[in-house]
Amino acid sequence: MAPSPPEVWLRGPVPGVHAELMPVVHSLLQVREEIAAAVAALPATLLWETVGGAASIGFHLLHLEGSLDRLLTYARGEQLNDRQRSALDAEDTLPVHETPATLLRRATDAIEAAIEQVRATPVETLREDRRVGRAALPSTVRGLLFHAAEHAQRHAGQIVTTAKIVQARAIPDRA
Repeated sequence: MAPSPPEVWLRGPVPGVHAELMPVVHSLLQVREEIAAAVAALPATLLWETVGGAASIGFHLLHLEGSLDRLLTYARGEQLNDRQRSALDAEDTLPVHETPATLLRRATDAIEAAIEQVRATPVETLREDRRVGRAALPSTVRGLLFHAAEHAQRHAGQIVTTAKIVQARAIPDRA
């Protein structure tokens, strides 16, 4: 059996990404790999399963997509538009017509867009002030980019853990 590749952050620089922003991109690439592996074999019947009151894999995929979009909007110095506010409101509804592959693609597309935005972010803008949300809470470009990556990591962890649990529960006891 071939050894597993090292985690993304140990694979070296990503072309076109400034060293100061490399941890953000490494984190997002790790999220992409982890959620792809967790969702690849997930039956559609388990997408909206919950365990112990925790959110479903479907929710985490939707939220990962939406939160990256929102955080990166603020990082650009913009405020949310009506489409983004509607998407946020809809995250708590269960679009049962969506397949695991569709939600995975949407989350992966959001990750790719985030990586492209990070790649295009001039390092000299990282300390610029940004305002977040209706309350205009203070942050910076750097703060928003790093939070986007760590927030995505949290949801990836939930997706991986929940996928293991719901798939194990779905296997009939062989005793």
